[in-house]
Amino acid sequence: MADIGKVLRDRLAAAFETVTGSTVDPALRRSRFCDFQADGAVGRPDGRAVAAAVVAAAELDDLCSDVSVAGPGFVNLTLSERALADRLAAAAADPRLGVSTVEPETVVVDYSGPNAAKEMHVGHLRSTVIGDAAVRVLEHLGHTVIRQNHLGDWGTNFGMLVEHRAGGAELDPADMSAFYAAARRRFEADPDFRERSRRRVVRLQAGDPDTIAQWRTIISTSQVYLLSVYDRLGVRLREGDFAGESRYNAALDGVVDDLLAKGLLRESDGALCAFLDGFNGPLIVRKRDGGYGYAATDLAAVRYRVDVLKATRLLYVVGAPQRQHLEMVFALARAAGWLPTTVRAEHIAFGSVLGADGKMLRSRLGAAIKLTELLDEAQARAGAIGIDALKYADLSSDRVKDYTFDFDRMLAATGDTGPYLQYAHVRVCSIFRRGDVDAVGNDFSITHPAERALAMELLGFPGVVERVGETLELHALTRHLHAVAVSFSAFFEQCPVLPAPEPVRASRLALCALTARTLRAGLDLLGMAAPRHM
Repeated sequence: MADIGKVLRDRLAAAFETVTGSTVDPALRRSRFCDFQADGAVGRPDGRAVAAAVVAAAELDDLCSDVSVAGPGFVNLTLSERALADRLAAAAADPRLGVSTVEPETVVVDYSGPNAAKEMHVGHLRSTVIGDAAVRVLEHLGHTVIRQNHLGDWGTNFGMLVEHRAGGAELDPADMSAFYAAARRRFEADPDFRERSRRRVVRLQAGDPDTIAQWRTIISTSQVYLLSVYDRLGVRLREGDFAGESRYNAALDGVVDDLLAKGLLRESDGALCAFLDGFNGPLIVRKRDGGYGYAATDLAAVRYRVDVLKATRLLYVVGAPQRQHLEMVFALARAAGWLPTTVRAEHIAFGSVLGADGKMLRSRLGAAIKLTELLDEAQARAGAIGIDALKYADLSSDRVKDYTFDFDRMLAATGDTGPYLQYAHVRVCSIFRRGDVDAVGNDFSITHPAERALAMELLGFPGVVERVGETLELHALTRHLHAVAVSFSAFFEQCPVLPAPEPVRASRLALCALTARTLRAGLDLLGMAAPRHM
């Protein structure tokens, strides 16, 4: 079942082409004056006449009870009660609520990306939660989604950590910070330990068996800890999704050799760099000491994801400050022929989590707040729904912007919050419990304004999900679900359900059932539960 907005848009676009002889965006949108308004003719010298001709040419009789032209060319459209009822019935009969599957792509989603041997902090929350919701939406739309958790599991710090572990230090997955902090203190205070750590780096890079074994113990213990956090968050990342920096070590020399052969690198102050059009500075691919940085690893990852995983779309759920780095990696990969124009590479950027003072959220001592401590407090304040509330607060903000962390606001039972949506679902379920109703039909009769307002929101759900699959602007989905909950609240107050006479009662029960299913489906796409009791 096609989204009703899309059907109207397609028919108006066809009418515009008939009238004007060219392709015109109808600029269809929801309106407070009617159900939909099309502004495609506005701004033309003959806008009103064009709009009138479009109305005459468009095939709208089966959908609209009223179509009129206003002002300088606005086309106002009001759906008929029959069209609403038919569309609601089709959505109710569809297990997918009208959400179509799309032409499938193989989509690689790079998200979370914490560092091994360290605890996750509040800064990792956004990538993990946004990435998980993106995965859920894309999978629901029919794409093949490959999750990639780009774990920081290589580099000079691991010489220090391996040497600390080789000396008998305990590694507890319940307190990763203690191990890292103790190793760091030894490194800074003990010159002999510092020198042994540096030698460990060389042995690690050379593949020394004992060093590699110690390193693997550190990585596997870190993964145990990380998976426990993911389980608490309710995200889909699993052990098989870890794809750390170390995976690409063997490919780094080849990356440089190939780029040199293609004439895309040149030496600058001892380092091998790419100087790309449109960027002020170079992208350092190999450092002057012969070591490799993030750029080389990221380029190797692009090649692997395109050549081996056969991705047609690459999504990097990474903080906004990494914008230029990723743009340069994508540009160099395209210049090298590793990222064909048929493959989309997108930076799904997000802003920072701020405290009440408008600065980066920190503990009272100025350190990054451990993510587990944040989850503990959310659950202590609100029980089972606390973590969901935390996730919703993140997803409901425009991801590219910073947002202010406020437990009181995000746990409120009113406003644009997770608990408000979950409570709306509970209210719907309570109607069925009180009426001892097990099943409903799919016959709708929409006559009351509050019924109509709720129906319009429910029918908008497929289009929102499909658009979010393209834009990954997840706050559009939260905004829509909030609108459903608000409309249901008005319906609940104005339209008695159980006491209503038949067939009104049956229609309103069907509307309640469709509301509950829509809220459940939407909350699931956000990685949240839809409780029946609160």
